[in-house]
Order: sequence, then C-alpha cells, then structure tokens
Amino acid sequence: MAEKTKLLTSFPPVTKEQWEAVITADLKGADRTKKLVWRTLEGFDVEPYYRAEDLTNLKHMDCKPAEFPYVRGTKTTNNWLVRQTVKVTDVKEANRLALEILCLGVDSLGFEIKGKEFDDAKLKTLLANIDLKAVEIAFTGCSVAKVVPMFAQYLAANYADVADKITATFNVDPMTKAAKKGVLCAGAIDKMVEMIKTVENFKRVKVIAVGGDFFNSCGSNATQELAFSLAAAHEVIVSLMEKGISINQAAASIKFNMAISANYFLEIAKFRAARMLWANIVKQYNPTRGCAEKMSVNAVTSLWNMSLYDPHVNILRATTEAMSAAVAGVNSVEVRPYDTPFADASDFSMRIARNVQLLLKEESHFDAVADPSSGSYYIETLTDKIANAAWELFKTVEAKGGYMAALKEGFIQNEIKTLAAKRDKNIATRREIILGANQYPNFTETAAPEITMDMVTKTCATSSCGCAAKAEFDTLTPYRGAMPFEELRLKTDRSTKEPLAFMLTCGSLSFARARAQFACNFFATAGIKAQDNTYFKSVEEGAKAALNAKADIVVICASDDDYLALAVEANKLLAGKAIVVVAGEPACREELEKAGVNHFISARSNVLETLKQYQSELAL
Repeated sequence: MAEKTKLLTSFPPVTKEQWEAVITADLKGADRTKKLVWRTLEGFDVEPYYRAEDLTNLKHMDCKPAEFPYVRGTKTTNNWLVRQTVKVTDVKEANRLALEILCLGVDSLGFEIKGKEFDDAKLKTLLANIDLKAVEIAFTGCSVAKVVPMFAQYLAANYADVADKITATFNVDPMTKAAKKGVLCAGAIDKMVEMIKTVENFKRVKVIAVGGDFFNSCGSNATQELAFSLAAAHEVIVSLMEKGISINQAAASIKFNMAISANYFLEIAKFRAARMLWANIVKQYNPTRGCAEKMSVNAVTSLWNMSLYDPHVNILRATTEAMSAAVAGVNSVEVRPYDTPFADASDFSMRIARNVQLLLKEESHFDAVADPSSGSYYIETLTDKIANAAWELFKTVEAKGGYMAALKEGFIQNEIKTLAAKRDKNIATRREIILGANQYPNFTETAAPEITMDMVTKTCATSSCGCAAKAEFDTLTPYRGAMPFEELRLKTDRSTKEPLAFMLTCGSLSFARARAQFACNFFATAGIKAQDNTYFKSVEEGAKAALNAKADIVVICASDDDYLALAVEANKLLAGKAIVVVAGEPACREELEKAGVNHFISARSNVLETLKQYQSELAL
C-alpha cells in the first residue's frame, strides 16, 4: 500500500512578514490602509486577509455548539424552521392557505391578525386541523396581545398533556413600538407580566418580541441593530424582574426578530455575536435554567434592501441573506416575497420565498452542519469585532439609563438617523449599490400602470395599533434604501415625454466604449432611454445621427485628451438642440466650461442629485 502523505507539508510556511513584504512591493508606495483596509459602516476596520494567529486571543474560540456562550449556536444541529406568514382577514381562507403551505415545506407558521376584532371562535377556525405539536405558530398584528389568553385556553383544552411540545411566539413588542410611536404605552410592563403568567404552563410559548429588524428597516447598521436590540431586551427583563418575574421566565419569554442584510459574512458574524452577548448579559442575573441564556432568533430578509423596480432581483438578495442566517444557526428564517414593496404576496411569490429556504436545506444541505463557519479566520474575527462594537454601544445606552431613557433623550434615534443619512448619501453616489435601482438598471423596464407614486414614496407607516397616547419623543420611520431612485425613475415613466440620451462615441475607441457604457447606465437609472453607439468617425457624423434620433441629451464619450477639441465642436453643432454632456472629469473642465460646455457626469457625481437636475432641465 502506498504511503499516505499530507499535501501541505510539501509547501514551506509563509510568514505574515513575507505576505506584507509582497503587498508593499505590489502597492509601489501606495497607502496600504487606503488601498486594502475596509472601514465598515459598523465602525471597525477589516484587513484584506487573516491568519491562524489572529484567532489566538479571541475568547470565544473554545466553545462548542449548544455550549455557553452559544456563539456556535444554541443547538447541536442546524435544522432551522422555515417561516411564512399568512395575513388573516378571513379566518377560513387563512386556515386553508395555512394548511396548503404546511404541506409545501413550512414548519413555522405566521399569522398576521388584521383588524382588532378577533375572538375564540375565530381562533378555533384559524387553527382547525393544524397539529401544533408539529409546527411553530407565530402571531403578529394589532390583536396579538388579545390572542394570548385565547391561545392559552385553546392549548389547555386541546394540548394540556403535551404542554412541553407546543412552540409558539407572539409579537408583543412594546419597546420597538415605543420607537415607532414616540411613547411607551401605559401599563405595557404589567401586560407582559400578565401574559407570561397566562402561558407559564407552556414553556416553549414566547409572548414577548424584540424587533431588531425595525432598526434595520430605518437604515441602521449591524452594530446598531444588535446593540439596540440587546438594550431593549435588557430593559424588558429588568422591568419584568422588578415585577416579580424570575430571570428564568423573563429571558425565556423573549424572541428576537432580526433582519438579515446584504453583507453576507458580516451578517453571519452578527448572529453569532448576538448569541454570545445575550448569553453573557443574562448570565449576570444568575439564572438556574440554561435555556434562559439561549437567544431565540427569527431572522427575516431585509425590507430596507428590497427594490420595487426589477423586483426579481429581490429573489437574489433574499437567497444570499437566507444563506447568511442559515450558516449562522438561527432558530427560524422568513424570506419576504419578492413583490413585498408593491403588492400583497401572490401564490407564486410565496412559493419562491419558501423554495429559497427549501433549496438551501434539501439541495445545498445547509442544515447538515452546525456552525460551518467555525474556525474561519475571517468570520471568527468579524464575530469578535462586531461583538466588541455592539457591546460598547450597548454600554453607552446603559450609561444613559437604559433603552427607554436613551429613546427619550433621542440618542438611539439620532444614532440611526445619522447613519441612515450617510447610507442615503452613499446610495446617491453609488458607494453603496442597490442592484437595479442606483446601478445596473433594467433598461427596458417601465413601471406597471398600477404602480403609483404613493406606492414608491410611502414609508412603512407607524402602526395605529395599541395606545393612542401622544408622542413624547422623536420617532423612527422605516423606509427602503432604493426609494429615492425609484421616485426619480417613476417620474420619468409617468411623464408624457420619452427623453433620449444619445452616446456620441468618438476619439479613442477604448475610452469611448467604456464611457458610453457608464453613461448609459447612469441615465437609465432615472428611466431615461439610453442609445449606445459603437463609434463615430467624427463629431459631425455623431451630431448628425443624434439630431436624426431626436436626442434630448447627447453624451460625448472620448478620452480626457480628446475632450477639449471634440466636446467644444459637439457643443457648437448641438447648442440649443440638445443638452451636451461630457462623460468624465477631464483636467480641461475649466476650459470646456469657458467654451460653453457645462454638463459633466463621472464616478464622482452625486447620481441622484445630478439626474434630478436633468429631469428639471427636460421638464419631466
């Protein structure tokens, strides 16, 4: 038998110093930090590579899955639940749809109770023929708190002998509601105490939610979502303990709803860090049951990342987001249907949303390994970094007196709004990409007739549920990052004009083609039709073609060295007949402006504001 050898022993080890020496040589004097180090929106630096020695001082590396502090998961397996939510207006129809999707792979069934009229008879009809021992039930909506005692009675009558096998959650979330409404509803803590006592015989029924996904939908980063979620949950358990609820009951009653955003590896790290931090927070209160320290997380794909235009791209976003949550080992995942921004979910969009997760399980086997990211130099380091960043922000909130005190002061709102404004600017300047909205739009797409400006510009308005008390402090409002570009594009779509941007490609061919592609993409994000052209032998030939095409905008696409002659000539031929634009930021810009060429687009442009100006000039 041939002797087995280890392949890697044939290669000598490479030290960090050797790596850095090669990097220094390749950069040829350029600043390493500016070229290679990524400064995240979460407030920390990420190196271009990590090595085994970078994990030496990380304190969380010794734990296993289902072991404190649960960074590697609260379970020894990774069989997360597939959640899908049914809107309940007609209970019989909702029950029919629920039974249908349960047969199609869903094992965490959400019911969004619409309206305020709900009673025991409706609950019984809603749950008819659903085996609660085999599926998790999650209630949301206006009447969710009223459903708790009804559900407890239903369980007592039908499942008393299997109380420990019933898993259910209720989205009773006064802390997030306070951020939405600007006031903590009176008696909120007492109501939570009452609900906990109502279901105390059913240990796996969680009646309190903490909505970190709300912060994400307002434009927060991962650090803020995690820190403020922990602060809200900590305020809940402290308030409950002051009312006589044990730490065991208080912590075990909470389900975290957290968003999954677009940054694939960082989101994996966020969920791992979240479990670790929550476990350490609860541990300080000396629980006697280990389950109290285990964070229960329902992850939902981010509403903030979704687009109304080119909506099928939402499926791609949802897939990578669901992958992040699956790798991170959350308890359940809900993929939003791709048409969420503009319509009630259709049978098709709900099917696709389910199948995203089923493919991850049945074909990609993401559920076969607990914490597959363990040991990754990059993810383990990110886990530590985001945990440290979130912990520092959490401590800042606690130093201000806790979550509610920080809300009343406006600290949480200001932190999120400041970051959201930065993200908005990054989107406007394409430093943050929303595919199909501010970059790589579908050139041939026009919004369907049923899409209105109100649909594009509406935010996720504050719920009218709960108390009607007047706001006492500033509020947060969810929105989608793509909305400003969608508003821009819909304005063009609904205009009686059909503006055309014509690419006048001349001079250096390589520069002309590259800049034509850039400019086509630039104007198409506003719904302005872009006509690309391979090449014109002269400016005169190109200008004539532009006039024949009845172009409203003519973009001169050439090299910087060519612009002084070509752009000035084009401007003379087209002045008063079309808007002449130079694609680039040439050194001769001042001379061009003196010659009457006043329009420029480049990678440095604020795309959103620049396109608004063109729409104004075109009187759209």
